[in-house]
Amino acid sequence: MLRHGTRPLPPWYVRWWRAVLANPSAVLLAVQLVSVILYPFTSDRGPGRVGLALLGLLVLVLALRAVRRTPTLTWVAVLVGGPAALLTLAQVVWPDSAAIELATMLVSSAFYFYVVVSLLVYMFADNWVTSDELWATGATFTVAVWAFAYTYGAVQIIWPGSFSAPHGEQLAWFELIFLSFTTMTGTGLSDIAPAGAHARSVIVLEEMAGMNYVALVVARLMGLTLTKFRNR
Repeated sequence: MLRHGTRPLPPWYVRWWRAVLANPSAVLLAVQLVSVILYPFTSDRGPGRVGLALLGLLVLVLALRAVRRTPTLTWVAVLVGGPAALLTLAQVVWPDSAAIELATMLVSSAFYFYVVVSLLVYMFADNWVTSDELWATGATFTVAVWAFAYTYGAVQIIWPGSFSAPHGEQLAWFELIFLSFTTMTGTGLSDIAPAGAHARSVIVLEEMAGMNYVALVVARLMGLTLTKFRNR
């Protein structure tokens, strides 16, 4: 029997849904990591392109939801994210349009960089560390990877031959993600190399961003977390 005044615990699925709503950064991170696993099963043509577009739209929506929890301006994210979503769908309808592809890369890059800034402001807004802020450390990293991947896509359209790869010069979307991950983490495991000055310039910026992110953001959040436990 329950004691007087106590309430029974809600069902597990209710508790799970509440946790999802309370941690949008965790959901964003999970979907992006699942996307990395699913990308090899898609292609840049036919149904695979539709799958890529749907995954891209899902990440966009979750990124917008994560930004809503931050102190930054949500309307700016919607103003940039809306066109990014429309352009992603337009790529499915007109897959051979270089203009639409370039516009998608540029607008999506701007959107994801704004999400990165929003999540950084969110994590630095106070001296308290919530569970969602801890998840945001990972989500910010993957969002930055997406932002630079879109930037690489724009670079290779504007300056053909900017990257050298075993199969050719034009990189597919998953190859752009792979290059961005290896550059951001500083592992250097990619078989793709910058062949042009503009590509090298962006790669240098991402290498600096990855190094500074680990040094500043993660160190700060871990320090605040340890301080919280010490003060108990």
